[in-house]
Amino acid sequence: MTDLKVVARALVGDGCSVERLVCHPRLPLVACWDSERPAVRIWDCGGEQLRELGAVGAEAEVYGDIVGWHRMELTPAAAWHPEQALLVVATAEGLRQWTPDGVSAVGDGSSYHCLAFSPDGHALWASPSGREGGDDWESSDVIDLGSGAVSAGPGWDTGIATHPGGGLVATLVSDQGATHCLFARTEAGDGAAPTVMRRLRHALILDCDGYEAPVFSADGRHFAIRGNAYGNYVEVFEFPSLRRVLFTPLGDPSPGYPYPQEWLDQMKSWPRHNLAFATRPGILWIATPGGSLLEVDVETREATEHNGPPESRLTALTVTRSGELLTATAGGQLFLLSVLTSPAPTTANTPNSHELAKTAATAFLAATSELPTDSDLESDLIVTDGTRTWEADDLSTVTEAAPTDPTWLQLRAAVNKILTEGA
Repeated sequence: MTDLKVVARALVGDGCSVERLVCHPRLPLVACWDSERPAVRIWDCGGEQLRELGAVGAEAEVYGDIVGWHRMELTPAAAWHPEQALLVVATAEGLRQWTPDGVSAVGDGSSYHCLAFSPDGHALWASPSGREGGDDWESSDVIDLGSGAVSAGPGWDTGIATHPGGGLVATLVSDQGATHCLFARTEAGDGAAPTVMRRLRHALILDCDGYEAPVFSADGRHFAIRGNAYGNYVEVFEFPSLRRVLFTPLGDPSPGYPYPQEWLDQMKSWPRHNLAFATRPGILWIATPGGSLLEVDVETREATEHNGPPESRLTALTVTRSGELLTATAGGQLFLLSVLTSPAPTTANTPNSHELAKTAATAFLAATSELPTDSDLESDLIVTDGTRTWEADDLSTVTEAAPTDPTWLQLRAAVNKILTEGA
């Protein structure tokens, strides 16, 4: 039995809608993305209170009539330091960092579409690379926060999710045909070099593109992905097996091109950042546009609907470090909700979340290997879609696919068939 109780509420700015919420991994701080302008506001969410601390970009011009991909290009990326009260934001004028002492510039003036801190906090990972004076999505920049030196890293996009078991991260490499969710070992530097990612051979393959960054559960045994560009889906996978345990469309699935306006309106009505795992294992929260909150057991696939705050539709959701739900509404309200749940029975031998997460990460690392630095994702990965697994040789020879197969597999089979017939 789960009960939700509003313990604090506050108005963001002059009532501007918030489209994304990201909590600090250890401190009672949350970053709130302004939906009206390229700005990120910082709030204290500790002690069952909500208090605004500052902002980066609050003086920026409003988006106005800018929509679609152009709008997404202007939305600033931001990342929390894993230990300190430090948020780095990628603005059009370059990187800016917020601390309780204020906002200051950092770096050489380069700006980026995606940011993440290395798990040890010694490096900032930024994508796409700006080292050659342009956006190079084939590589990323690794910025040593101690020296300011910039070195090359592997290509990635969308965001980086750190596995709670340590030593492992997940990110996406997207393409219209297919998106790879790649896993990487994080290898700390020796003091002279920053932490780097070492890509691993086992990967997840997703249909099409347009996904949000993966979200890991607190015990590291599940992760969820929200997307894609042509469907309003939520997918949940076990870890380390990568077996898909939940696939559900939010509303009606894609009706096919050209899309009717009512379906496009439905896609827009569901918030893009509406997933958060509870601190309780196996529970995923989903915010709905109608204002309710769905509590989903990812193993049993049972869902319980809870009434949300008495306000307009929900636009964002996150879970604080202490396990509270933090929601935002289209009316610019933040609501902090306590989650009252009957505790599961435990014994002296019951492992805690950190132990479970460490076990999951260790098992995944032991079952795979690192890719060569010059590897080709098309030929060197072992991929799964959560139900089937393909070795590289399997995909190079497949020439038949069913209409119900993923689009990426149908395209691969069609190309291989043309090449085979033309040989």
